[in-house]
Amino acid sequence: MLNSPVLVVNENYQPLNVCNVKRAFVLLHLGKAELVIKGHRSIHSMRIIFPLPSVIRLMYMIKLPNIKRRLSRHAIFHRDGFTCQYCGNHNKSLILDHVKPRSRGGKHTWENVVSACTPCNHKKAGLTPKEARMHLLHKPMIPQPNPYYQLLHRSILEEWRPFIPWAR
Repeated sequence: MLNSPVLVVNENYQPLNVCNVKRAFVLLHLGKAELVIKGHRSIHSMRIIFPLPSVIRLMYMIKLPNIKRRLSRHAIFHRDGFTCQYCGNHNKSLILDHVKPRSRGGKHTWENVVSACTPCNHKKAGLTPKEARMHLLHKPMIPQPNPYYQLLHRSILEEWRPFIPWAR
């Protein structure tokens, strides 16, 4: 129960992060946050009943940093929409392909790595797309920084929807 998720919003109600109930209680007790929406459950002490928070608001403004996204398999697949960038096949069993092969000096960077299905990856092998007579559907690029990145791939509770712009 103390590890249940709690949405933390900025002073202007902009979503910031998700913490657990234990951390939310600390912020509330120290006066750094206020309760916005109560959860459906509560914790009982000897004398007091504490409603579990679902959404808390910080009492001061936090500037969200634009965090550079780490290059990972999962991030590449999300960027490419779980689609092979050569044939357009949409599935979850993809692998990474280096547009300019590493054996030819290609770097492991956002601009040189794409999602590929196994048949396309084997067909391209150690060649460039031009040499393999294959075309990329989209030019690989670095994703734009997104201050809401931490919340994008989480399950969103119903009571959080008014605070999250893309979940309405």
